[in-house]
Amino acid sequence: MKITILDDYFDTLRTLPCFAKLGGHEVTIWNDHVQDVDALAERLADTEVLVLIRERTKIRTPLLQRLPKLKLISQRSVYPHIDVETCTQQGIIVSSDQHAGTPSHATAELTWALIMAAMRQIPQQMAALQRGEWQIGVGNTLRGKTLGIYGYGRIGGAVADYGRAFGMNILIWASEASRERARADGCEVAESKEAFFAACDVLSLHMRLYDSTRGIVTAEDLSHMKTTALLVNTSRAPLIEPGALVAAVDAGRPGMAAVDVYEEEPVRDAAHPLFNRDNVICTPHIGYVTRDEYEIQFTDIFDQIVAYAAGNPINVINPDVLK
Repeated sequence: MKITILDDYFDTLRTLPCFAKLGGHEVTIWNDHVQDVDALAERLADTEVLVLIRERTKIRTPLLQRLPKLKLISQRSVYPHIDVETCTQQGIIVSSDQHAGTPSHATAELTWALIMAAMRQIPQQMAALQRGEWQIGVGNTLRGKTLGIYGYGRIGGAVADYGRAFGMNILIWASEASRERARADGCEVAESKEAFFAACDVLSLHMRLYDSTRGIVTAEDLSHMKTTALLVNTSRAPLIEPGALVAAVDAGRPGMAAVDVYEEEPVRDAAHPLFNRDNVICTPHIGYVTRDEYEIQFTDIFDQIVAYAAGNPINVINPDVLK
């Protein structure tokens, strides 16, 4: 089969042990990012299997209609970037493992790195040294503080464990079902959403992006946070109401933010409103970008291709296409 992989920025996938699963197939790998429909249609004209790295490239109807040879899209996690209904109409299988039992430790670790960096002003202190200055401010200790986890899932649970190891008090807010699960695990659950935002010294978002969670964090929610608090988002930018985070950190509630995700990616504009604020730390969506995490994810993605080639597709999210 002719397989195309998009957005492998550092040509990493061919160096992974799991890449051997694609042996015997014709594989083309693109290392740049292109979203232009004409350019993508040309690149993918002969593609039978398309491999996506998370949500880096949007696969919408105008593109799909120009790919008559495409039979399988193989990826991992959620799929708001794919027009699944169009895929079904055109006979394209979409396979995407939801990895329900395997938390992304890479994302959890980056979350903790951002918390430490923000609370101790590590990027700012480093920049000061490079300017010839010495100690530009006083940081904050985590022990004894309240760590709020909004969304009690796999990654949120891992971050909560890190918080306990640092002597923090863990407070949970989530859907009703997740709050019940948190209580069963012995976690403290906030009395209300407003109380949750008001109590946290560090508040970290750990939800998947669905229509029901889009904009779930509002400007009003952020206005209840402490002036000394930190908000961390390594999940998805649209969980926060558009424009609300920039306005909130400018107003001083919360006093700090650390983000790894943005409304539109990749962000090439150095003048992005979050990039030039002293109380915000930004990274370029690297939460899942480690060799170890790639091996886990692409083992699943390539297994989906192997299963399709054997006539037994797995993790099919549009089962109507099989009819």
